[in-house]
Amino acid sequence: MEIELKLALPTTEPSALVDALAQIPLLKRNQPVQHTLHNIYFDTPAQSLQQQRVALRLRRVGSGGHAPWLQTLKIGGNNDSALSQRGEWETPVATAELDGAVLRATPWSTLDPDGALFPTLAPCFTTDFARTTWTVGQRDGSVVEVALDIGHITVGDARTAICELELELLAGDPGALFEVASHIAKRVATLPLGVSKAARGYALARNALHAPQRAQPPALAGDLPVAAAGQHVLREAFAQFTANLNGMLHADDPELVHQARIGWRRFKTGLKLFGPFTDTGLPAALQPLRPLLVAMGSLRDLEVASLETLPMLARAYTDGKRVRQAHWRAMEQALAQAADQQRETVHHALCAPRVGAALLAIIEWLEIDAAERAPGQVADARETLQDCARNHIAKWHQQLKAALAASTKSPDADNAHRARILAKRLRYGIEAVRPLLPKRRALHWYEQASHLQNDMGSARDVQQALALASRLKVDASVLDFLRGVAVGQKHAS
Repeated sequence: MEIELKLALPTTEPSALVDALAQIPLLKRNQPVQHTLHNIYFDTPAQSLQQQRVALRLRRVGSGGHAPWLQTLKIGGNNDSALSQRGEWETPVATAELDGAVLRATPWSTLDPDGALFPTLAPCFTTDFARTTWTVGQRDGSVVEVALDIGHITVGDARTAICELELELLAGDPGALFEVASHIAKRVATLPLGVSKAARGYALARNALHAPQRAQPPALAGDLPVAAAGQHVLREAFAQFTANLNGMLHADDPELVHQARIGWRRFKTGLKLFGPFTDTGLPAALQPLRPLLVAMGSLRDLEVASLETLPMLARAYTDGKRVRQAHWRAMEQALAQAADQQRETVHHALCAPRVGAALLAIIEWLEIDAAERAPGQVADARETLQDCARNHIAKWHQQLKAALAASTKSPDADNAHRARILAKRLRYGIEAVRPLLPKRRALHWYEQASHLQNDMGSARDVQQALALASRLKVDASVLDFLRGVAVGQKHAS
């Protein structure tokens, strides 16, 4: 069983990382070892292995004709957490050819019982990187290998960079991985990395390497313990958040920011939904993330205004008049420049060591601390998962009704904002536990929450576009027009 913690290294100077890591006290007392690794990954034309979360590779350690080859089969890994646990079978082989006899001595026979799969295997991508390793032994007897990998993945003519750390547990408890990682994260910028090199190779092959990751709520069975269900829900939401953070380091797709913020909201909803049963409280690590979250919110506001809200209003303002068209273009350019500057602010926040350290602490809380919580340590452990889900969703629906009534009675911004937040919470909560809810009621409440969120969001988007334009050097006539639209929306609602 391979137990490994993966960390991306958001830096523009990979060549300086060996020296930076070598200065960390925990690593400084260990002599680094360096290798060059060449890896060939195999699959069928239909990518049968990838679909079953299986990786099969040949690895050459070193260079030259006499460098040894290793054949490795990896199976398992049922989530996208940076902490992975997989079955691994590694065997020396004579040449750069797959050895069927070696494979048959592993669980391969369950994947290919009649031997029909093996002849269809062919190389699909390669990875080449320099690996620098430190072996860290702790006083408690745990041993962790810290591996810095710098290189690239190649699929045909396409290539993407590798710059990451892999911390593998050689002996001891998995908590040792986080202890070592926390020492590193205090000095070097890191981000949890939930995808393997193999997964990135497949993504590169289908031109989807930095595609936004959307919600994939886990299917919850009614007999699952509440604390375990909470761990599944929180793990998936947090994986969505961190996957999109990693994407934002490499691509400027506005949907990455959007989906990262959705992942974070779903995570916070999960904390409220399962809090009494997972003994959560908000981890202390959440506070250092606030500058990043605020920066992402500001960037999202700018992108929504420039890409969604204002384009729908352009024709109504310009009305074919050249002067007005010039005013509108000037506003668009000012918003685009502000968005570029804010994107740099987000990137800077992502590269702050305290952010990586905070994210690591949350994963440790999710993966290690959760496993140590006994049922007797959580509140009302006798309540079933279905009871928990139905009680919380019904309570949130009542809260939303009350907020809407208050907003109707006193239509100020605070009441409207609370109603919108509760609509989001209800929507994300239903998505998380939908299989456990009465189907008709869940559908009705979900549609109600979605419509409210969209309607209130549209009104807020116009107000936000007006606020953003007001802070820029925008012609007064544009601001007057946007104020009119905002007033019109308010009266229409």
